[in-house]
Amino acid sequence: MINLKIDGQSISVQPGTTILEAADSIGINIPRLCYHPELRPEGACRVCMVEVKGARGPVASCVYPVAEGMEVHTNTGEVREARKTVIELLLANHPTNCLQCIRNHDCELQKLAADYGIREVPFVGERRDAKMDHSNPSLVRDPNKCILCGRCIRMCSEVQNVNCYSFTHRGFDTIVSPAFNVGLGEAACTFCGQCSSVCPTAAITEKDDTEAVWAELGNPDKHVIIFTAPSVRSAIGEEFGIENGLCEGKMVAALRRLGFDQVFDANFTADLTIIEEGTELIKRVTTGGVLPQITSCSPGWVNFIEVHYPELLPHLSSAKSPAQMMGALIKTYYAEKKGIDPASIYVVFSACCTAKKFEAARPEMNSSGFRDVDAVITTRETARMIRAAGIKITELEDETFDNPLGESSGGGLIFAASGGVMEAALRFAVDKITGTYVENVDYKAVRGLKRIKEAEVEAGGLKLKVAAANTLGACRILLEQIKKGESPYAFIEMMACPGGCLGGGGQPIPVNAKMRQKRMDAIYQADSEKIVRKPQDNPYIKKIYEEFLGEPNGHKAHELLHTHFHWQEREVK
Repeated sequence: MINLKIDGQSISVQPGTTILEAADSIGINIPRLCYHPELRPEGACRVCMVEVKGARGPVASCVYPVAEGMEVHTNTGEVREARKTVIELLLANHPTNCLQCIRNHDCELQKLAADYGIREVPFVGERRDAKMDHSNPSLVRDPNKCILCGRCIRMCSEVQNVNCYSFTHRGFDTIVSPAFNVGLGEAACTFCGQCSSVCPTAAITEKDDTEAVWAELGNPDKHVIIFTAPSVRSAIGEEFGIENGLCEGKMVAALRRLGFDQVFDANFTADLTIIEEGTELIKRVTTGGVLPQITSCSPGWVNFIEVHYPELLPHLSSAKSPAQMMGALIKTYYAEKKGIDPASIYVVFSACCTAKKFEAARPEMNSSGFRDVDAVITTRETARMIRAAGIKITELEDETFDNPLGESSGGGLIFAASGGVMEAALRFAVDKITGTYVENVDYKAVRGLKRIKEAEVEAGGLKLKVAAANTLGACRILLEQIKKGESPYAFIEMMACPGGCLGGGGQPIPVNAKMRQKRMDAIYQADSEKIVRKPQDNPYIKKIYEEFLGEPNGHKAHELLHTHFHWQEREVK
């Protein structure tokens, strides 16, 4: 252990620990902008400077390793003045339209300026006049608000392994951009939105669709329906100070007060996805189909394989995501039951995911004869709408989802977590393969935040080796195995975002491993309390097959609930 003093406090830490990490461990907060706990430290912004006894000047604490006997001072007058000057220099080149900014009150630069009492900027800096990039269907880039911290570059390269961004040009003209300065919509971007989750300002944000939704809510000729992703209920409370546990009942109540005619639950079609995808898996395993079968419910992951590994597309399940299944059923099954013209129905999906915006706009997602999902709003956008309507969500009584598309099992709920789709699929497939009802439904080997998890399940004489991967970097590892013919798995769950959907690019900021674990714990706790935990036991799932869909993987089910995937020709760096 290394022994040192920070602001007079004696501390022992592991070798290799940085000063910033050591200070965090004893409750001393050193300001930072370029630093992120899940990314390689860069030392670029210099906001985290501290004094080290014997050093020639202030040092960047995020990259400076501790040493035996070191004495560190984090709050001297010289340190505070140096940090304040750095912040003032950043502000001198930064737009000042904070009141109109989507990250107002949620901007790290703005918070630092407030913390250091900066009321005016003594420097007059030249500001960029770069065009905003609206070419991406899910994300918007504003280079003028970029502070060159490099977080987006490191997230995209180190964690997602997509390598979409890099620094271009030099000096004051330096910007963050895709290769060859193409628009983000033309680059190899997967629309996962993880770059927006780590951006400290509003240089990268989700494309805001709330105005379109408000317009339809005010249209008396439209029947407006919203349905919510499993992961939204585990995180939306964070926007209103509720951090521990699900906020499902209050979320449903708030959405009704926004004026939606029906509030449905994507957990229902998560159950349906398992029936369709699980049936497809059993057919592949027993008839010699293409293995491993890979899940197709994460659109960021689907974009990744379509752009980077199109030769492996036969491994994807043909099942639509739960979101697109729900849209198709609302405009067919629900419309038929209620006697409503599907042309007058407007379907909104509240999602954790920015890539869902692209998925909803895909031309093949119209098996009902209409666009399945008309608009996608992220958890952050949903929260903004609730605040704009003056709804005090914390004071609302809990309400329940509408039926027939609002009832779900625990298997549908755990779709929010990495490994959840796999576990739900096993709850279905093991029963079907063995022909018996297995009481134990907890497959804990595929739970947790580990990037790649694996398990071996024995069912009816068959041994199935399965895996669950989260982050596109982890997905790439398993895809390379498949390419080499070395994959030992029958079934793989792939999720684009860290921790799965609960760590999606549209979730509340900031997001880190601690927050993901809280959300995951809440999801699995709620699953354990469910009376119905297997998708096939959901009575409304049984009913929809009997009344409308026929057999799983049958003609009508394929027509409405399945799709096809194809190579996306975009710039790959």
